[in-house]
Amino acid sequence: MMKASSQWLLEIHKPGRTLRLGGDWRIDHAAALQRTLDDCSEDFSGLDGTDIAALDAAGAFLLLEFARRCGVDAEAIKLEARQRELLFAVARSQEIEEPGADSDGPLWRRGLARLGGAVLALKVNTFRLLGFLGLALATLAATVLRPGRWRVTATVHHMQQSGLDALPLVSLLSFLVGAVIAFLGATVLRDFGAELFVVDLTTYAFLREFGVLLTAILLAGRTASAFAAQIGTMKSREEIDAIRTLGQDPIVLLVLPRLLALLIMLPLLSVVATLAGLLGGLTVAVFNLGIPTDLFISRVQETATLSHYLTGLSKAPIFAMVIALVGCLEGFKVAGTAQSVGERTTSAVVQSISLVIIIDALAAVFFMEMGW
Repeated sequence: MMKASSQWLLEIHKPGRTLRLGGDWRIDHAAALQRTLDDCSEDFSGLDGTDIAALDAAGAFLLLEFARRCGVDAEAIKLEARQRELLFAVARSQEIEEPGADSDGPLWRRGLARLGGAVLALKVNTFRLLGFLGLALATLAATVLRPGRWRVTATVHHMQQSGLDALPLVSLLSFLVGAVIAFLGATVLRDFGAELFVVDLTTYAFLREFGVLLTAILLAGRTASAFAAQIGTMKSREEIDAIRTLGQDPIVLLVLPRLLALLIMLPLLSVVATLAGLLGGLTVAVFNLGIPTDLFISRVQETATLSHYLTGLSKAPIFAMVIALVGCLEGFKVAGTAQSVGERTTSAVVQSISLVIIIDALAAVFFMEMGW
């Protein structure tokens, strides 16, 4: 038998290969308990803790670590019922590991496990987004017939925040991309003496693809992150719970104004982006290729048909819904900490940009196959 100190903290009796533990296993005596357990270097077949007078989480943690070192399973430790529940609760908390921390098994198996986890997470997120879409549309349909629930002021505010404030950035980047497309096209077409077709290239690119795509990508990075951060901060401060307590619907107050604002502003910004891109192409054509301005404009008028314009603009409402819903949904997923707000904001940007590009690629293939 041995004692940990003058205070009765731990008694170890060794009848055979079983240790009998007793004393006060609480955080106040954790340091002394740790030193005593470190001095015990033998292996035992069982641990008997029925004489432990008091046990808290710190003591349970030390007991589990000592049991692992002795090769004793947690199930084999004898304790009173209440102490046994605490021990198992601490054991379950220790089983939560960081992703990728499991080093058991070969590398290819761990890689497949991570791939499977990613696919499962993609499935769950897809169903959550579709469910959130249905909830938002159902709430919108119920709100349309009740003008008293319209949030006009909030909608106009978000129109300014997500639309007008983004106008300079969208215009500048579209202008530069239009200039780059015209310059690269001229570099290739100059070898064939067909510099004039740079006008067709720029017009087709911005009417069908780049006008709406650049706008959606910029708003996905700028607006989806803002929506996620705003709603996530409200979630962490329990303001959304307060809204529900007051009998209000967070979807009506927080989601619908943002959704309607993007549905209105993204098509308008796409038109501005298309004009800015054509202006960038005009700048390169006039100053680098020597194409007169009137010739450029007349060529644009011949190339820019209504079908091309509507083909590109038809994707704007879909992009707006994706960006708004992903940003709001990620905000509602915030767990209540600052770290969670940052993680959800990053996830909103990544998901919205990825979905915008995927939808645009699918739409381009569909329109091409349909001959539109």
